[in-house]
Amino acid sequence: MARSRPTDSPAPAGTGKAATGPGSRFRGRSGSTGATASGRGAGKVGKDGRPKVGRLKKVGNQARMIKQAYSLTRKNDPKLPWVMLIAFIAVAAVIELIAILFGAPFLFLPIAILFGALAAMIVFGRRAQGSAYRQVEGQPGAAAWVLEGMRGDWQVSSGVAGTTQLDAVHRVTGRPGIILVGEGVPSRVRPLLAQEKKRVARIAGDAPIYDVLVGDEASQVPLRKLSAHVMKLPRNLSGGELNALRKRLSALGGSRMPVPGGPLPGGRQMSVSQRQVRRR
Repeated sequence: MARSRPTDSPAPAGTGKAATGPGSRFRGRSGSTGATASGRGAGKVGKDGRPKVGRLKKVGNQARMIKQAYSLTRKNDPKLPWVMLIAFIAVAAVIELIAILFGAPFLFLPIAILFGALAAMIVFGRRAQGSAYRQVEGQPGAAAWVLEGMRGDWQVSSGVAGTTQLDAVHRVTGRPGIILVGEGVPSRVRPLLAQEKKRVARIAGDAPIYDVLVGDEASQVPLRKLSAHVMKLPRNLSGGELNALRKRLSALGGSRMPVPGGPLPGGRQMSVSQRQVRRR
């Protein structure tokens, strides 16, 4: 943001010097003092131009997300607290038994509690992920939701092709190459995949093109295994080749059809919470 230049008052007529009375000095000091005060009051800004967030605030935000995810998962999985408690007690008991054999039960007590809590959190994450998949399965935009939650250097373009019945094809670019993911009725999605594959092949060059159809049939990939299937594909491209491929694909454009942004019941907040749990 460009600084605005100060506008000095014009000098009195008949003199060649600008007015320098007490009022002008007072205004200058007050202006500098105000600027200093505003500078001190402003928050710290990071390299990306956004205000920095303190560590305590980050921890608080993560705790609220986990609490929200726990509340939403518990509504659909009433056994969650008991399963987490059993995991905690089982792991802690095993470590304490080992500690008793070594003759130091109290020394290993903090370690038993720590590993018991870790086991409970792992169980919570798994069951939260399973609950989320059960809720979105069969809904339009479910595959896009899963793809956008993948960890790593993936670029997802949702709804690059589709039908009025909400069948859709999503394009993912990463180290394996180009992955086209179709969701919907197979008889309508397969022609869309073939058409999009021809369109992408014109500018893909030597980059491999994979096509994936989401579903529960023999030749399809289940929704709950979609992210694992994509992330296990071989890494065929280097970083430079991937950047060049993405620049060429940008000429094709992004989404062509609206994809529902929050397939999960509860809207976007729930999807964000479930992704945070899954990434842990």
